[in-house]
Amino acid sequence: MRRAINIGREVVKQGDRGLQPRGVRHARRLIVWILAVVWLLLSIGSATASDVRRIQGELTIFTAASLTDAFKEMAARIEQTNRGTRLTFNFAGSPTLRTQLAQGARADVFASADEPNMDSAAKDGTISGAPRIFARNLLVVIVPVNNPAGIKTLTDMTRPKIKLVLANKDVPAGNYARQALEKMSRDPAFGHDFTRRVLANLASEEMNVKQVASKVQLGEADAGIVYSTDVTLAIRSAVRVIDIPSEWNVIAKYPIAVVQGTRNESGARAFIEYVLSPAAQAILERHGFLVAGS
Repeated sequence: MRRAINIGREVVKQGDRGLQPRGVRHARRLIVWILAVVWLLLSIGSATASDVRRIQGELTIFTAASLTDAFKEMAARIEQTNRGTRLTFNFAGSPTLRTQLAQGARADVFASADEPNMDSAAKDGTISGAPRIFARNLLVVIVPVNNPAGIKTLTDMTRPKIKLVLANKDVPAGNYARQALEKMSRDPAFGHDFTRRVLANLASEEMNVKQVASKVQLGEADAGIVYSTDVTLAIRSAVRVIDIPSEWNVIAKYPIAVVQGTRNESGARAFIEYVLSPAAQAILERHGFLVAGS
C-alpha cells in the first residue's frame, strides 16, 4: 500500500514539474498522428481530383487486353467526375493494336503490355514523345477448377495428351510464356528439352491473353499460361492457379504514350499523368498489377 501511495505522489510531483501522465502523452501523440493521416489523405484526394479534372473531351485509348478491368474502373471514375468526358477503349493484343495504329487507325493513347511493341510504334512514328512505364505483371499457369488432366506442378505440362493453350508468340503474353519455359529448360530440374515437350502439347494459340484465360475457364483446355491479373473475380472460382517461381518467371513491363496526331493532346497527356498518379496506381495494384515503382 505504501508503494502505491508513493507512486501516486510521484505522479503528482511530475505534474507539478509540468510533465503529463503517460496516458495523456499517448493521447496527444495519437491525435497528432490522426491529424497527419487526415491531412495526407486530403492532399492525395485533392491531387487526384485535380488530375481527373484535367482529362477533358473524348479520348480513344488502344490498350492491351490484360488492362481491361483496371482501365474500365479508371474510366468510370473519370467520367463520373467529368460529365463531358468520354473514354472509348480498344482492348486487344499489343501487336494487333500497333498494326492498327501503323495503318492509320485513330487513337489518342497507346498502352502496350510490352516494350518491343511500343519501341516499334516509336520507330514508325506512331507515338509522340517518350513512353513511360506505368505497371508490371507476372505469369501464372491456370487449370480448370475440376482439373481433369490432374496438372499439379509445372512439369505436369509435359505429360502426353495435355491440351495446352497459349497466346500467340507475337503477343506479349505468348512471348513471355515461351521465355519462362526457356528459363525452365536451362534448369537441370526440368531438363534441356522441357520447352519442346511442353510445346508439343500446344493445342491452340490465341490472339490475346484474355482468350487463353477464357478457354481454360470453360474447360476447353487443360492448362494455359496467363498474367496473374487475368485471374479476375469473374473466373477465380472456375480455375486453379499454379505459381511460377521468380527464378523462372518473366516480369512484363507496360509502357504508355500519346499517339502521334491525336486530336486531344492535352486530354491524352492528362490521362497518362492520371495513370501514373497514386490513385490510379492503387487501382492497378488492386487488380493484381505490380505498380510502376515497386
